[in-house]
Amino acid sequence: MITKRQFLQTAACAAATLAAPRAFAVGNPPYPSRSVKWVVPYAPGGATDVLSRLICQRLSERFGQTFVVENKPGAGSNIGTQAVITSAPDGYTLLLTSTANAINASFDPALPYNFAKSIAPIAGVARIPLVLVVNNDLPVRNVADFIAYAKANPGKMSIASSGIGTSLHLSGELFKSTAGVQFTHVPYRGSAPGLTDVMSGQIQGMFDNVTSSFELVCAGKLRALGVTTRERSEILPDVPPIADTLPGYETSSFYGVGAPHDTPREIVDLLNREIDTVLSNAEIKARIAELGAIPLHGSAGEFGGMLTAETDRWRKVVELSGIKKE
Repeated sequence: MITKRQFLQTAACAAATLAAPRAFAVGNPPYPSRSVKWVVPYAPGGATDVLSRLICQRLSERFGQTFVVENKPGAGSNIGTQAVITSAPDGYTLLLTSTANAINASFDPALPYNFAKSIAPIAGVARIPLVLVVNNDLPVRNVADFIAYAKANPGKMSIASSGIGTSLHLSGELFKSTAGVQFTHVPYRGSAPGLTDVMSGQIQGMFDNVTSSFELVCAGKLRALGVTTRERSEILPDVPPIADTLPGYETSSFYGVGAPHDTPREIVDLLNREIDTVLSNAEIKARIAELGAIPLHGSAGEFGGMLTAETDRWRKVVELSGIKKE
């Protein structure tokens, strides 16, 4: 017969088990045995911060160690990227990888590192569609109208972006080539000032992440003509893919996680499993959907394959556009 003391001891052990982190550590000493730094190579705020903090909070809970977001902006993500690449390959410094890494591999020939050879892919996080938005006074209602208007007004249209060599800029360059139209590219320091000038009519349109523009579209301050992914966006369900009018056209912004190249395989695999589990959580999925993003699941190898494919995709766009880093 179990005594009251034995019952209480058993209950206490069960409660401790339920409260304990669910992830399993690896290695000797076990990983992680201290806090982990998650480097975001952008300024605080925006989708990169929201995604990173959502995931880091859950990883901290699962591992029982703090995953700390550290912003290291500058040089089109290169400062933060290089800081991680030159860190010890022990799993305690991680990088939020992005489309910028895939673009910079060919856009910036002066890079002091080879991204493909310097990073260990860990896991995908999310993909975010871009959307072509225009000023409400522009007499176009869809992508076909936009193309026809651009052809009828050569050299008279301007398209904003968040900067030269960004996915927003290059999505416009790919559109120009695919549609056979011409417009002037006007780079800004971030998407917000560009969107402001589109709304005021100083600029006719812009390719932008749905995360930062969908509220303006929903409020009727901008008109959305098409999304850059082959599927419709959940937060802009009435906006068709540009590919419906221009077959084969496709771009997006993506985010994932990487570490210095020689990070032990067992740490990479552990982080991959745990990040994938976090992305499958119903609450996290809902928050990601609110950003207009699509979770990226799969193994570390699959994410590595995606990085290779994205780097090749953007290299072709860079070559097609003829742009070079200034």
